[in-house]
Amino acid sequence: MNIGFIGLGIMGKPMAGHLIAGGHTLFLKTRREVPAELVAAGGKPCASAAEVAEKSDVVILMLPDTPDVEHVLFGEGGVAEGLSAGTVVVDMSSISPIATKAFAEKVAAKGASYLDAPVSGGEVGAKNAALSIMVGGEQSDFDLVKPLFDLMGKAVTHVGPVGSGQVAKVANQIIVALTIEAVAEGLLFASKAGADPAKVRQAITGGLATSRILELHGERMIKRTFDPGFRIALHQKDLNLALEGAKALGVSLPATAIAQQLFSVCVANGGAGWDHSGMARALEIMANHEIAKA
Repeated sequence: MNIGFIGLGIMGKPMAGHLIAGGHTLFLKTRREVPAELVAAGGKPCASAAEVAEKSDVVILMLPDTPDVEHVLFGEGGVAEGLSAGTVVVDMSSISPIATKAFAEKVAAKGASYLDAPVSGGEVGAKNAALSIMVGGEQSDFDLVKPLFDLMGKAVTHVGPVGSGQVAKVANQIIVALTIEAVAEGLLFASKAGADPAKVRQAITGGLATSRILELHGERMIKRTFDPGFRIALHQKDLNLALEGAKALGVSLPATAIAQQLFSVCVANGGAGWDHSGMARALEIMANHEIAKA
């Protein structure tokens, strides 16, 4: 299959690599130079997003935010200029569900189809082809693209109509942020009380409080390894989507708002680029105590 892939950053680069390894021809575009290893593997750099769309049966986007997706789709030289009937646009970015529905309508006007398919699993999941992929769109389009999703992820779920994938991703990001906060509070309490936080983490990993976040990010908090991973600035963006959506729906998300404020404390202290497990630093600043120091 001829596949376009636009956005070859921390996540997009390994994802594109898995598709090439799966035997597909990839037409590539990114803000900077297309990575040499993807070209060496057979990837074909393109001069514009429109050129990518002209040459592809499926066009995949992996971009930072809603405005980036809008620009790549509909800006000068964008995907929309190169679309033909039957092409499937797959946005694997994490963006606004409301904007996603509007983008899908504009793409449909060109005779093309649209899937929103945000992912969870971070850089490690992208590199290991172990992402969770949440998909919104028509069943027939999902069935067509499913073999590609399977090359990039392990848990692929068709959630519902267009926009449903983005809704699922926002829900995921709410749960992840609040779990990071809970793990950080628990380990900070243990450490401040004089217990070894590593031993406490070991003890509770076998009980009801266990989670992948306790396992992975709890270790990061103890070892002070806050290199991303998944950057706080991106998680802030996702929680903004949650809070904006909640406002539109008339729903209160008080703990999500608190998590967003804790991320803001980190950013104010130079942490926009920290891994999101670095939310613990905000609690440590308020306690004047580091988790690692029992």
